[in-house]
Amino acid sequence: MTWIHAALLSAAILAVVNVLDSHLVSKRFPGIRSFMLTVGLIHLGYGVVLSRLVPLPAGADTFHVSLGVLSAFLRTGGIIILLDGLRHREVSTVVPIVYTYPMFVAAIAFFMLGEQLVWQQWMAVVIVASGAVLISLNREPSRIQMARPRFALIFLSSLLFATADVTAKVALTQITFWNLFWIGASVMGGVFLSISLRRSVIRGIVALRERGKALGLLALNEVIAPIGIVISYWALQHGPVSLVSTLLSTRPLFVLVFALGLSCCAPGFLFWSGGRRLVTVRIIATVMIVAGVGLIEMT
Repeated sequence: MTWIHAALLSAAILAVVNVLDSHLVSKRFPGIRSFMLTVGLIHLGYGVVLSRLVPLPAGADTFHVSLGVLSAFLRTGGIIILLDGLRHREVSTVVPIVYTYPMFVAAIAFFMLGEQLVWQQWMAVVIVASGAVLISLNREPSRIQMARPRFALIFLSSLLFATADVTAKVALTQITFWNLFWIGASVMGGVFLSISLRRSVIRGIVALRERGKALGLLALNEVIAPIGIVISYWALQHGPVSLVSTLLSTRPLFVLVFALGLSCCAPGFLFWSGGRRLVTVRIIATVMIVAGVGLIEMT
């Protein structure tokens, strides 16, 4: 498996995670904090176990380990903003806005890491990101109208993910992708717990309607998520960060496909608006994303 195929596989797996996240935070859990508490406990467990099984390499210095920790904090901030967006807005619109971040990655990597892309690869980055933006520009009715501050926060999460990818790429020169995963899991688990560990939140989880189904679906999601995350880190370690991030940002393509399928097979599972014009524009945007990926494959 090449880093190209790994990045695309990770995008598909994490699209499933995004779809399930959207369902859980908007339909199953009473608030973001109750969702974050359970996810935080699971990921903290991952971090503790894997830190014992896969310790840091003997030659890893403090600088590169610190970059791994910084990457984890940046990514966690982006995830928190993403979850808030998924609770208030349609998944097939929120995810594309967030995953315009390859444009930021390409610029940061050019100036900080000296990564050089040929003009076809720059074109691919722009095409993929433009396809994602085209999806996001089509407004849809949602349960709660998104205010400008929240919209700006979603773009901030895009910048956070971009910086997290670049710092992770540097950290991976001395630590393994497994190390990066357990550092990220530990940081995210700790941050989530510090935000959400409250008596009122625990009472809300205990009082959940169909608690068994909700927690079971969340547990399944948190088994799938680490697979996609680890594969993405493997791709980052083996490929140029600008192009790996571009391929990872094809996640909106998979989210759109899964959301379309669920809108037909399980209406009500997600917030979804499916007017003919809206679907047509999203299909055009999807074709742009696929074309951008194909351009990367050819170059």
